[in-house]
Amino acid sequence: PLHPHTPLFISHALIKAQAKDYVRETQINLILQPIINELTTQFGSLENLSDYFAQILSNLRGKTPKETGYAAGNTLNLLHHAQIELSGFDFSGLTLWQAYLQGVHLHNVNFSNSDLSHCVFTETLGNILYTTFSPDGHLLVTCDTDCNVRLWEVKTGKLLLICQGHTNWVRFVVFSPDGEILASCGADCTVKLWNVSDGVCIKTLTGHGHETFAVAFSPDGDILASASGDRTVKLWNIRDGYCIKTLVGHTDWVRCVAFSSDGNIVASSGADHLIKLWDVESGECLQTLTEHQSWIRSIAFSPNGQILASGSGDRTIKIWNYETGECIKTYTGHTNSVYSVAFSPSGEILVSGSGDRTVKLWDCHTHTCTKTLHKQTNEVCCVAFSPDNQTIACVSLDQTMRLWDYPSGQCLKTWQGNTDWALPVTFSPDGQILASGSNDKTIKLWDWQTGKCLLSLQGHTDFIYGIAFSPDGHILASASTDSTVRLWNVNTGKCFQILQGHTDWAYTVAFHPKGEAIASGSADCTMKLWDWHTGQCFKNLIGHTDKIFTIVFSPDGQILASASADQTVKLWNCETGDCITTLQAHDARVYTAIFSPDGQTLATCSTDQTIKLWDWQTGKCLKTFTEHTNWVFAIAFSPDGQTLASASHDQTVRIWDVKTGKCQHICIGHMHLVSAVAFHPEGKIIASGSQDQTVRTWDIKTGECIRILIAKRLYEGMRITNTKGLTDATILTLQSLGAVV
Repeated sequence: PLHPHTPLFISHALIKAQAKDYVRETQINLILQPIINELTTQFGSLENLSDYFAQILSNLRGKTPKETGYAAGNTLNLLHHAQIELSGFDFSGLTLWQAYLQGVHLHNVNFSNSDLSHCVFTETLGNILYTTFSPDGHLLVTCDTDCNVRLWEVKTGKLLLICQGHTNWVRFVVFSPDGEILASCGADCTVKLWNVSDGVCIKTLTGHGHETFAVAFSPDGDILASASGDRTVKLWNIRDGYCIKTLVGHTDWVRCVAFSSDGNIVASSGADHLIKLWDVESGECLQTLTEHQSWIRSIAFSPNGQILASGSGDRTIKIWNYETGECIKTYTGHTNSVYSVAFSPSGEILVSGSGDRTVKLWDCHTHTCTKTLHKQTNEVCCVAFSPDNQTIACVSLDQTMRLWDYPSGQCLKTWQGNTDWALPVTFSPDGQILASGSNDKTIKLWDWQTGKCLLSLQGHTDFIYGIAFSPDGHILASASTDSTVRLWNVNTGKCFQILQGHTDWAYTVAFHPKGEAIASGSADCTMKLWDWHTGQCFKNLIGHTDKIFTIVFSPDGQILASASADQTVKLWNCETGDCITTLQAHDARVYTAIFSPDGQTLATCSTDQTIKLWDWQTGKCLKTFTEHTNWVFAIAFSPDGQTLASASHDQTVRIWDVKTGKCQHICIGHMHLVSAVAFHPEGKIIASGSQDQTVRTWDIKTGECIRILIAKRLYEGMRITNTKGLTDATILTLQSLGAVV
């Protein structure tokens, strides 16, 4: 094999960072790994090998790029694949061409004055929710839970631009037909238009009274249609930004919208299981298609305009003659909800993405499934065809986006996101430990008084959305989007039990006050009661019609409350498993429900931006708190029940007097959406978790921040001063992941 002291080591890259995924994997297996194997044998230990590579870098320093060539980039790739700790390595002033650094921990690595051309880094933070190609196929645009729109170069995978301006999750983005404008929409109820050339926002279209879920340009680019949770579709004049028409007729959230190829008809569909076809000129509803049995998340007209395809939560895809209203064919084969459908530019193939983690290709002539792509690592929420008819982009809900060569079924490129978004936070019963769960698949146990991370609990294969301590504080339970609940020994950090049975994301977990049972709630719309000693589920509670975000026991352990995306809170008898009461709690998703310490009052919060207090026995709403200006994600009562704390996507934590309903303090400091809040057992401190990757503690008397807890991010302390070869957008993202300019 090639040795690092041969001329080839300088003149040739051992792996090409920007090569197609399957090519790079072959290069690693056939070139890189044999070199590592021989060097390991030769040097006897990783420590000796590390010293050898450090010597190579030292010898390269001070030489011209022509003299050093690919040597530094090759060394970095060898170090990583030899599993040598990279922390503290000095690559300053070197040409690091073709280094593949996506997902690689680069703590305190020095790249100052280096040339990082053609290197690949982790470049996304939040979950990507949607993607589509530009009309010429050269660009790809994504939108995400990080509230950004990002523009990528398809050939190199390079991040070109970040469009910033949305104040909540961006759900959908699309190019204008001429490729010069982007339209995006999202949970902040707005539609924004952006210049593709520089990422500047041209217009913000306001008027929807709820989240906007989808937008579509007319074929001539003059009109934009938007679909919203306010049950309407709006048609906008692009030039002046005015709403031309509001199409009214849906009875629930409108999730998607599409124009026919001639631009005369706009189709819309959503949570009411209906597809409606509207005349663009008159605004009249021409046809309602009614055969789906669940919400419809995606619709697409064929390029020739003859048929319409729809994907639904009923696990089917339907092909329609939309002029007659006849369903021509129903495609079955997906084993979970169909989130996305798209036609190939030729119209001969339909691609579908599903919650079953597969992508399927369907022949539109024979109506048969011709290929299934299985390598997606989570639910597939979006699929898109490139204009060249060869490539499919697929977005999974685990921060990955992949490009596939669909004729061969080979993966060409993967973008892997990374964030330590602190979702749930909770104090141990004795108040000594603060636990936080994260998008990075770990749970951190903190000494909150010193800010030191005591333990990192690793084992979940996906995001952690729920955590709870047992009443004695010895056990921590965690609920994850890998559909499992894990039980951990707090002292050792070891997982000793996995509770399996949910068929979809597990969002929430709670211990019974006596500590013998655990309850969990899931996106599969069920709650389960478990004997944690045996890992057996002994009761299944069914009644919600959408995902369950929070479950909580009453202080006496007799009642269980559940908050759901179906806009209700249900109260259950723990003994019998019967639903006692259903509160029509909010006008939008209910994220949290909690009992007051005396068990008399129930507090709820929602994406409708309100907090409500209830007498749960009578079902009467006692008080509504309305000062937050964005989704309220989490709430917590103080131990004495006199104070309520709330966490919101408006980036604040608020402290409320329960009796008067007055806001006593607004805690300001988080730089991103705040998603979690918890009281210390003594009631003087609250903790909050945010998408800014920090946990903060606050003094409830003053509302001031006491301490910021932050785990080491992927590129913590990595120096990129005066580097070459990085776009401004990439530098911005690397800084978010801990890099220092």
